[in-house]
Amino acid sequence: MRDVVLVHGAWHGAWCWRRVLPLLAAGGARAVTVSLTGVGEKAHLLGSQVRLATHVEDVVAVVRAEECSGAVLVGHSYGGVPVTGAADLLGDAVGPLVYVDAVVPAPGECWSSLSPPEVQASRRELIAATGALPPPPASAFGLTGADAAWVDRRQTAHPGGVYDDPLHFDADRWAARRRTYLDCTDPPLASIDPSRARVRGQQGWEVVQLATGHDPMVSDPAALAEQLLRVAAG
Repeated sequence: MRDVVLVHGAWHGAWCWRRVLPLLAAGGARAVTVSLTGVGEKAHLLGSQVRLATHVEDVVAVVRAEECSGAVLVGHSYGGVPVTGAADLLGDAVGPLVYVDAVVPAPGECWSSLSPPEVQASRRELIAATGALPPPPASAFGLTGADAAWVDRRQTAHPGGVYDDPLHFDADRWAARRRTYLDCTDPPLASIDPSRARVRGQQGWEVVQLATGHDPMVSDPAALAEQLLRVAAG
């Protein structure tokens, strides 16, 4: 059974995997979480010095410190961007990649690249004014009730410096990896639509639909853990 390295998305932190961790452990997988600088458990480090390269190095440093070999590298939402960059640097330390309703970048693209112009403009205005992106309400991710309240209490602003930084990686090395896309469809998050279309137009993807919203680690941790354990066992 491979190790599973979990990388959260924007406005979240390693806390978001809390409900998944015991399920992975029960299935025999060692799970390792990454906290990205400036957000979540590292919100106190928020500042203009936090760039996309910082988040890539966050992932690389944890994988190396945990001495992973052939690990499943999992990125949720924005986490698909640093995960892609980290895989390029880590070589055999990671194996399969799992994108959980995540952004799938092409070489030279930024997190912003797959957003429509009006969203880019709005976010750039916020970044210019505050240096960060405030979190949307958890209801935007399809969460309701106690689940939404749990996420809303924990979300933090996301470092603005990562938004327009391009990601450079070797497309051939990346394409040679086993890649699984977990497409969360109930309800689907519209900002992920470009990545959904991209993976369906590229060779080499396994696409699995989950009947849950954008935060399956909160709303349906059992379904998410089942897929992660399947990949880890393969």
